[in-house]
Amino acid sequence: MSQLLANLNPEQTQAVTLPPQHALILAGAGSGKTRVLTTRIAWLVQSGQVDAHSILAVTFTNKAAKEMLARLGTMLPISPRGLWVGTFHGLCNRLLRAHHRDAGLPQLFQILDSADQLAAIKRLLKTLNVDDEKFPPRELQHFINGQKEAGVRPHAVEAWDDYTRQRVQLYQEYEAQCQRESVVDFAELLLRTYELLERNEPIRRHYQRRFRHILVDEFQDTNVLQYRWLKLLADNGKEGGAALFCVGDDDQSIYRFRGAEVGNMRDFEREFRVQNVIRLEQNYRSRSNILDAANAIIRHNSDRLGKNLWTDQGAGEPIRVFEAFSDGDEARWIVEEVQSLVRDGHSRAEIALLYRSNAQSRVLEHRLFTAGIPYRVYGGLRFFERQEIKHALAYLRLIANPDDDTAFARVVNFPTRGIGARSIEVLQDASRTWNGSLYASVPHLSGKAGTSLGHFVRLIEDLRRETEPLALPELVDHVLDRSGLRDHYKADKEGAERLENLDELLNAAANFLAEQGSVPGEASGQPSHALLADFLAHASLEAGDHQADQGADAVQLMTVHSSKGLEFDIVFLSGLEEGLFPHENSALERDGLEEERRLMYVAVTRARERLYVSFAQSRMLHGQTRYNLRSRFLEEIPVELTKWLSPPNQRTALGGATGGGGAYFTPSAKPAASRESRPSSSLPGGLRIGQVVKHAKFGQGVIVAAEGGGSDARVQVNFGAAGMKWLLLAVAKLEAA
Repeated sequence: MSQLLANLNPEQTQAVTLPPQHALILAGAGSGKTRVLTTRIAWLVQSGQVDAHSILAVTFTNKAAKEMLARLGTMLPISPRGLWVGTFHGLCNRLLRAHHRDAGLPQLFQILDSADQLAAIKRLLKTLNVDDEKFPPRELQHFINGQKEAGVRPHAVEAWDDYTRQRVQLYQEYEAQCQRESVVDFAELLLRTYELLERNEPIRRHYQRRFRHILVDEFQDTNVLQYRWLKLLADNGKEGGAALFCVGDDDQSIYRFRGAEVGNMRDFEREFRVQNVIRLEQNYRSRSNILDAANAIIRHNSDRLGKNLWTDQGAGEPIRVFEAFSDGDEARWIVEEVQSLVRDGHSRAEIALLYRSNAQSRVLEHRLFTAGIPYRVYGGLRFFERQEIKHALAYLRLIANPDDDTAFARVVNFPTRGIGARSIEVLQDASRTWNGSLYASVPHLSGKAGTSLGHFVRLIEDLRRETEPLALPELVDHVLDRSGLRDHYKADKEGAERLENLDELLNAAANFLAEQGSVPGEASGQPSHALLADFLAHASLEAGDHQADQGADAVQLMTVHSSKGLEFDIVFLSGLEEGLFPHENSALERDGLEEERRLMYVAVTRARERLYVSFAQSRMLHGQTRYNLRSRFLEEIPVELTKWLSPPNQRTALGGATGGGGAYFTPSAKPAASRESRPSSSLPGGLRIGQVVKHAKFGQGVIVAAEGGGSDARVQVNFGAAGMKWLLLAVAKLEAA
């Protein structure tokens, strides 16, 4: 036991060795929360307090679950393979497979990932002749998922207007379609499991007695339904219920748009009367200058539980600040700095360019491409999302479940086999008439449509029969050949990479089989089609993960949201301007600015050794040139922690610190459109476009346009969070800042 705790600091040791009571662990960025979670599990088992199979550990990504299992494999005397460690979706899938009848599902139900769900919604709208401009499929998808994540079925949705009532009706039709096709989406996995546990007391009591300790990672990212699910398993905190050990950081709660509810942390502390609140504040990632900046920024948020990161690794380098004339200048400077860093021996893969909005990436990508610097946009298509893999999985899904209409529609004419849109429409009409799946409705057709679709059905039936005795990798290999996918991509001049991906699917099947404890080519002890259903569930869950594959030695580009959970030696954070970061929408949302500040905190704490922050006086966004104030977040960084790289005569007079000294960067040519080079206009009071002004109500802003003259002169001013305003100069009484 002493060896198990040897590498923990005092706060980590305190958290790991807590008695079996509810606990909230406030784990700051880089404070070793994964180590605490895994060591807590190992300590509970090795100290004899609980059997390993009586522990439930919930993570938010498959990557985190795999890392936890790998660490436990070195810490426990037993194999971690059978432990209940996984994502919310993965654990719910496991529960529903075990109790599919009680949940009202067939044994081989399939999982729709986000793309398949969207395709199913589009198909539903087309079937019902619904105008997809009035009811955009993606918006309807968000509506349905939002209701499910709040635990609300169609009959319980409060509809105050006709439009909402129509969306509720479509939600109801979508549910009926999914039930008919024996498929569930990600949100349904959790909701169906919650309803199963809530309504079925014997099953609920079984799992409440079984799981004595429930550990939750990234607790600040839980939504309403996930928290209710956890409370149900912990018997709502009643005496004798499971001990909830929740690890999270309210300062890193940045997924409200996905339904995350940071208030769950306070609710947990209150509802479960948590006596053990432990703060992990020692950071093992970043230098103290970076941490001091992060602490100073987040301190401006009022609704937080509070902690202060520190490190014993030294101050490190100051935070480098650069002000550019334009976004093009900013991108050019960033790329030149990257080139210099690479020449100094830094790995490109350890350099990250972060931005608030995806729209900012274009100019960065252009500069990187022009300079010949390899780069990767983090979050690109992952393996199970690639077109050829989705096609192969659709055939496999039809083998496991012929009534899966989404899979049927995807490959019924791929590779092409003479089945046109008219034949599909006839089949859809028959499906509605006979109230069956597309596959089951084919025998009701006659003529050309019946003949061509009948050939496809017979292909699937042959595949189901031929693959029954095969091991999983052999099954996949056989389907790739018989479906015609391999021949199709062999005939494609650019199909070589797709063929390699199809071959990699065989490796994925073999690896999955090995993880299940079976050897490829040997009997697994499980029927092949049942094992196939498990593999398909695995593929869908992997596709739904938000973690991207590791790339080659290339500069990493990503939004700040995508950077959560990652770390790099060197981080560039661009676009620190009011209206961009913090985003202009934050002024319209409840607590929007606080979430933006948490996002800034996440961005800063991604850096280990060096942090660059930059902003531009003008920026092209959505086809328009915008003139912005520099971000308030930059003003919140203590001046003694910064080193400005732009010369004083280039900086706008926006107030705040200007820093001192440093290696100045001088643009090769000052843009004619920059603020400094614009001549004064004839605006009253000597004001000019590009000038920083003050307004009694809206605060500080930048004049971006003007029209009229004399007493009719008016200007357009960008007031950052307060938005763009047209003001009559004779009335507004603007003052030069």
